[in-house]
Amino acid sequence: MEIGDLDLRNLLFFNPKGGVIQFMGHRVLLIDALAMGLLRKELISTLGSSVARNILTRLGYAHGWLMADYLHDYMGSTNPELLEDFSFGPTLHTLQGLVSANRNFRMNIDGHPHHITAMWENSFEAEQHILQFGIGEEPVCWTLTGWVSGYGSRRAGREIYCIEHKCVGKGDAFCSIESRPKEDWGGAIDDQLSFFQEESISGLLKDMTAKIRKAEKRLWQLQKLLDSEVYPPGIIASSTIMRNVLNLARRAAKVDSSVVVTGESGVGKEVIARYIHNVSARASRPFIAMNCAAVAETLLESELFGHIKGAFTGADRDRMGIFETANGGTIFLDEIGEMPLNMQAKLLRTLQEKKIRRVGESKPRSVDFRVIASTNRNLNEEVEAGRFRLDLYYRLCIIGLEVPPLRERPEDILPLAKFFLDSITESAGCPIKGFSSGAVEHLLLYSWPGNARELQNVIERAVALCSESTITLEDLPPAMRKGVSTPKGCDDINPLEEVERKYILAALDRTKGDKKLAAKKLKIGLRSLYRKLKEYEDRGSANR
Repeated sequence: MEIGDLDLRNLLFFNPKGGVIQFMGHRVLLIDALAMGLLRKELISTLGSSVARNILTRLGYAHGWLMADYLHDYMGSTNPELLEDFSFGPTLHTLQGLVSANRNFRMNIDGHPHHITAMWENSFEAEQHILQFGIGEEPVCWTLTGWVSGYGSRRAGREIYCIEHKCVGKGDAFCSIESRPKEDWGGAIDDQLSFFQEESISGLLKDMTAKIRKAEKRLWQLQKLLDSEVYPPGIIASSTIMRNVLNLARRAAKVDSSVVVTGESGVGKEVIARYIHNVSARASRPFIAMNCAAVAETLLESELFGHIKGAFTGADRDRMGIFETANGGTIFLDEIGEMPLNMQAKLLRTLQEKKIRRVGESKPRSVDFRVIASTNRNLNEEVEAGRFRLDLYYRLCIIGLEVPPLRERPEDILPLAKFFLDSITESAGCPIKGFSSGAVEHLLLYSWPGNARELQNVIERAVALCSESTITLEDLPPAMRKGVSTPKGCDDINPLEEVERKYILAALDRTKGDKKLAAKKLKIGLRSLYRKLKEYEDRGSANR
């Protein structure tokens, strides 16, 4: 790659919806030039021209120094040849919108390395100085000359200083600068040095660079932790198995490939589908969900593709289907395994051509959509039984996500229960704050055949029946209270984690150490049991 090939697409990365913007891998901000002009005005008015110049020159010096430092990290491994080209500095200056520095640029003048002259146009600093103060008597591009000095000093490994000879801010037709090493300036630089304070600034920036690297490493670690554990409201991922599902969903959101979400009824397949949509590039467009099993076969085609007036009895006006309604967004087809075979063929054609035909219409319409489907059936078995088209299966199941049942992720039960409790009590205005230890035990020990949906219904029922500030065992459905005994040694005032630990250890004691049998009796996965036991062992070692 050559310097001339660079543009912002090589260096600037951002989410179109906003957030962190990165230039050469480091965070940058979009700040209006007028705001910088107002800052300049405030500094000069409050502190005087000399002090303001000192601050802005040092600001530019620090900015240029850091850009040179970032350049080494960013280009050193991919395009090391660019590091030897000092014209990268003027290119960065231009790409950042600070000034147009690509006119009459010369370097290595008369055989002197690091000697640079340039003519600048469109200096934001001269523009803002004139706007705030009018035409001045001296050059005013203090931040920009500081930038060149800091960048050059970092790149050259020696003191480089830039002086502005002509400036639009003092009425010249263009800005003209010259940059040289300190020793090559002679006495001409003496009256400028006070604005740089070179004795302290280089050491300060070296220390600052080390601190920035350390802070960025820590921020990266924190971001990694947040990405794996913090999710939108309604998504609980305390368990490792559920975190893995959501991390896969996040990766699937980066592409437009079709996704099939499988899992038992009530595990939250639509929640996962909405999560994929919300973190994708289609988030600002519609998310349209349809339950294929809830629509009569005779109406399914119209629901999907729409119809025109007169297409059938009762079609008194044109109507869009969900594919047109979701144009640009995401379509969620729940219970796709219930779709009749004849509709599967029409759906396959739509997925392949990205075109639909309304019922009664011959002209195709182009639509832009992403399909996420879900089912609680085994689609492989449905294909073998002839109830689901193999070609549609391959077209839909580009990415497959299986949401585990609640009994296989017991770590999520209490956080989910608390989430449902908070949501229900907030909307109902109830003063209920939590669960008694007896209620907690039964929530943890119940097998939850209806998964998260059943848990939500149980909490809603308990809130309706609860007469105290805490949900007790008596507020839970009778079916949850049958056949569950409290392990010996459990104390009603024990912390929730301790209740769970004692019950699991009691179960192991009753099965004489048979972990597989204990997991079966507890109705949790064997891996979950091993993970729990490892946590108890580590906790015990830490406490000794």
